[in-house]
Amino acid sequence: MKHVFVWVEIPVTDIHRAMRFYGALLEQTLELGDDGVRKFAVFTREEGGVGGSLTQATGFEPSADGVLAYIDGGADLSVMLSRVEPAGGKVVIPKTSMGGSGGYFATFRDTEGNTLALYSVG
Repeated sequence: MKHVFVWVEIPVTDIHRAMRFYGALLEQTLELGDDGVRKFAVFTREEGGVGGSLTQATGFEPSADGVLAYIDGGADLSVMLSRVEPAGGKVVIPKTSMGGSGGYFATFRDTEGNTLALYSVG
């Protein structure tokens, strides 16, 4: 098994607002898709990497208390974390050491009310 997770969907209530937030956070341009059942915006990824999307669909609701997904924060998550609040989110737990060589994490709440985390080794 190459990856435990192969796809992550982040529930949103306002796809355009979420696209602006994650576009600013990740410095990516997200394109809107609509298959008639859901609206979605897919994150860019490397070949063979784990993928994901923002998804707006009936019955798929954002939550601050659900599964905690970690986003790769790059070499130093402080850089990405500094973009959370200007993009409309809120830092919940600032950059925190995981001890030893475990790296660092931080958590944030997005514009939709989801809580996610960032991870980096530095």
